[in-house]
Amino acid sequence: MHRRVLGLAIAVLTVAGAAGCGSSSSSASGGSPSSGAGGSTQVTVGIIPIVDVAPLYLGQQKGFFKNRGIDLKMESAQGGAAIIPGVLNGQFQVGFSNVTSLMLAQTKGVPIKSVANGAATTGNTETDVSGVAVKKDSPIKSAKELSGQTVAVNTLQNIGDTTVRESVRKAGGDPTKIKFVEMAFDQMPAALDGGQVDAAWMGEPALTIAKSQGARVVASPFAETDPKLTLATYFASTKLIQEKPDLVKKFTEAMSESLEYAAEHPDEAREMLTTYTKISGDVLKDLTLPTWPTVVDMASVEKLASLGEKDGIFGGRKPDLDALFS
Repeated sequence: MHRRVLGLAIAVLTVAGAAGCGSSSSSASGGSPSSGAGGSTQVTVGIIPIVDVAPLYLGQQKGFFKNRGIDLKMESAQGGAAIIPGVLNGQFQVGFSNVTSLMLAQTKGVPIKSVANGAATTGNTETDVSGVAVKKDSPIKSAKELSGQTVAVNTLQNIGDTTVRESVRKAGGDPTKIKFVEMAFDQMPAALDGGQVDAAWMGEPALTIAKSQGARVVASPFAETDPKLTLATYFASTKLIQEKPDLVKKFTEAMSESLEYAAEHPDEAREMLTTYTKISGDVLKDLTLPTWPTVVDMASVEKLASLGEKDGIFGGRKPDLDALFS
């Protein structure tokens, strides 16, 4: 999906697109894995080729999945909206999505469950994996001043506008007066520079590209919402979890080992981006990586759910976090 300026690298939050996940496939096969040579089982993971999933590729390279009898295959979806249905209809055994999109799906009765952690904020309000940027000469100096302004997000009614509102609220501004417009991440640096929007909420590598063009960051919504905010996880259908518990357990173990390795070897994780994206040069060197804890921070997820309820993005329903994450 957004592949013009950024090549194959789609910014860190593009998984928000998984929110549009109609549940018409909920009675499908649930993704029965196939057996390969030597007793291994093929597990196809639906991903968008973004910075967050570097540990998955590292784990494949290091043999963490193969050692557990998993023949890992990554398959890029056309967009996040295809990943959840793909898990349900058997195209993927596992998928990757931001947690707000998973909560949205869960409130619609989609039978999925998180099986491994994915990525988290750095917790650093100066340097995080997302930020709200303005032009260098913009009169906007703080999150409070985003009230009454037009702010670009990649997907409306999702993790982006929810956390941006929280940054503005914490800064003393009125979050109800922000005008959000939907725009692809890769279009945001040019739109910001051209004055089409007053500000843009961007993930990496779009954020680094915008800053290289002189943009200033006035808010870090993820870190400001919660310094330990869990951003995304890997998930599977409840059918697969019930029918293949040992396989799911092995995937979870391998993914945890991969997350640990990536966290301990950030240079290798950064270099891994060159194998499945076209990020290179100064952008590769300067972009901010997420953190990769092995455990979902439930307090932060509960906070995100509460903010989503306040924003009305769950249609009056309350996400069952125990069913989704326990």
